[in-house]
Amino acid sequence: MRMRLKDGKTKVFTMSYDDGVVQDIRLIEIMNKYGLRGTFNINTERYLREDAVREKFYGRLKLSEAKELYINSGHEVAVHALTHPILDQLDSTEVIYEITEDRKNIEREYGIIARGMAYPYGTYNDKVIDVLEKCGIAYSRTTNSTLNFKFPENWLTLHPTCHHNSDKLDELAKKFVEGQHPCANNEVFYLWGHSYEFDDRDNWDVIENFAQYIGGHEHIWYATSIEIYDYVKAYERLYTSYDKKLIHNPSAIDVWFDIKGKTYCVKSGETLSLK
Repeated sequence: MRMRLKDGKTKVFTMSYDDGVVQDIRLIEIMNKYGLRGTFNINTERYLREDAVREKFYGRLKLSEAKELYINSGHEVAVHALTHPILDQLDSTEVIYEITEDRKNIEREYGIIARGMAYPYGTYNDKVIDVLEKCGIAYSRTTNSTLNFKFPENWLTLHPTCHHNSDKLDELAKKFVEGQHPCANNEVFYLWGHSYEFDDRDNWDVIENFAQYIGGHEHIWYATSIEIYDYVKAYERLYTSYDKKLIHNPSAIDVWFDIKGKTYCVKSGETLSLK
């Protein structure tokens, strides 16, 4: 019995972008154009002041702009710590404050339950991870590229596939979209970055061309980070009889799995009989 992804697929793609900057507006337009889904990680004490006059299309979003952009966008809003500190240089009390205050602000401002996160500057240690577990954070993305499509072993050290400026980006995209793999494997392509980098490098064509290529494939599930996490956990919570003939799904998510090359779906709350 092996996990299959939503609708029985074996590949899922997601994106994770940090800091809540104005270039997210253009990035989301591109993502939505090609049907991509992603997560935007916000520092809620670093919005631009509402009365500030922006001299150029650069910098942090105002809270009003962020709410207009992210709410009902289909994308996830997640924690990035309150002030974007180097978390592993703080004591536990300071880490708790940075995480819980950011989470509370996000939940109040966006009307969601915030359970995801990305580490500011990619920094963390065992102390930080311990705090995240106590603060109700389900997963946290690092900046350590794997250059592969393996699912995370530890969701609190979720390593992305690559940054959008990686010289392996096109190679990885082609391998992910067109590559064949053993039927036992599921694959996740996890792209990360900061949308202001496209202005810094004057290379918006990189993400536009990538999105056009990676999007719109029937065999790929496009999801947010928390959707992927919740799906995997739903699969892990399946109950089975000793002989695997009865499968019960106690979660609120329909789950797909494979037995001897045949794919099944056990719906939310259902007990599926394979006899």
